[in-house]
Amino acid sequence: MSGASRGGAGARAWLREHSELGVGLLLLALGVLVLTDALTMNVDISQRGPVGPKTVPVVVGIGLLVVAVLLALDVLRGGRGEAEGGEDIDLTEPSDWRTVLLLIGVFLGNAVLIGPLGFPISGALLFWGSAYALGSRHYHRDPLIAAALSVVTFVVFNNLLGVPLPGGPLMGVL
Repeated sequence: MSGASRGGAGARAWLREHSELGVGLLLLALGVLVLTDALTMNVDISQRGPVGPKTVPVVVGIGLLVVAVLLALDVLRGGRGEAEGGEDIDLTEPSDWRTVLLLIGVFLGNAVLIGPLGFPISGALLFWGSAYALGSRHYHRDPLIAAALSVVTFVVFNNLLGVPLPGGPLMGVL
């Protein structure tokens, strides 16, 4: 075997042993993309609150860069990810298309209803429909939890974070 082919095989073996570096590169690229987008974002200073719209993307971008560097250092020092123990599912069973189709219907219904009904009502239908599709059959409790979750989500996003969501007929109430 020639020296060139042994060198190529050695490089491939090294890359195979350090394949987690690919995840680190992906995280690094994603972090740079998020930071670039966040720092070039045009923000009207009069619409900015105490925490502007750039804050979270900058924190997430920096976090991605830090995790990418720490992962690369760990891999280069010999760290290896644990092998996956396997899924807790029976692969011989067929797919549950009923659940998948119910969830698709619930999400599409939310997309259609959010405009005319507003987020509090369409969100409640989304949360209740998702719980039903995933197997919950608490007919008295689920709609109450869904309504509460939807109203809390609306208030947090609309009133606290300043992200306007359609209020629909409940706009004057909330």
